Amino acid sequence: MEHRTQEEELKAHLLATNEQFRTLSEQHAQLKRQIGLIESKLHVTPEDELEEQRIKKQKLRVKDQMNQIVAQYRHTTV
Repeated sequence: MEHRTQEEELKAHLLATNEQFRTLSEQHAQLKRQIGLIESKLHVTPEDELEEQRIKKQKLRVKDQMNQIVAQYRHTTV
């Protein structure tokens, strides 16, 4: 079995204990699935491309929020 990094351990802890982090993580996973659906299409329309870019920006904002929670947690536990 692989050893998990400190980062992975911290994220697992936050998933188990922090409702906001868990919600953001679920949202991030859903956005990732939506991007995958668009990218898997045989024919991507200009509308699909715009939607993909919108979703990618939203996904990045969610990721930034998750990273902010991680940073705050590290700051308060150091």
